[in-house]
Amino acid sequence: MEYAQDDFFDLTKLQPGQTHAPNGWLLDSQPDALKGRKCLILDLDETLVHSSFKYMRQADFVIPVDIDNQIHNVYVIKRPGVDEFMKRVGELYEVVVFTASVSRYGDPLLDALDVHQSVHHRLFRDSCYNYQGNYIKNLSQIGRPLKDTIILDNSPASYIFHPQHAIPISSWFSDAHDNELLDIIPFLEDLSKDNVEDVGIVLDINM
Repeated sequence: MEYAQDDFFDLTKLQPGQTHAPNGWLLDSQPDALKGRKCLILDLDETLVHSSFKYMRQADFVIPVDIDNQIHNVYVIKRPGVDEFMKRVGELYEVVVFTASVSRYGDPLLDALDVHQSVHHRLFRDSCYNYQGNYIKNLSQIGRPLKDTIILDNSPASYIFHPQHAIPISSWFSDAHDNELLDIIPFLEDLSKDNVEDVGIVLDINM
């Protein structure tokens, strides 16, 4: 279901407590170095990585997270192809990782994951839009033209307001033979081109 933006339901309006940039949007103005690029919003958990408090022998890295003044180790495995995927999209897009997780977990994870410095912005749970008890990634609040904005997320509930701007991806936990990130690269290369004037129209047809 798609929600119309009307007088009764203004999707651009911030909710109390929502963290945002000084300009009133979730992101500051597009940096000059990225001018003209489309905006790609990436989910984190079960899209790029899988994390667990339980010991995982195959973990690619371990991050300490402070919860109630106690340090807990979080074991993280990377989805196959994530390094190549991140490197390529960082060359093509203004890349935003937007996760419903909290920053004390997401920040150190991204510090370890983003080996190519491909992520230009990070948004966390406190920037999500609360709707019927769900944390929504509200693309109308990002501060970028919707026609240039794409979200890649394993959870359709996250982009319930903007399904026509989404590239769905299956939830990933440990399948070593998964190729979805690498398979998506050619499509994202095409969408990044100047002749694509509205990504929503292309995604609506292809998805």
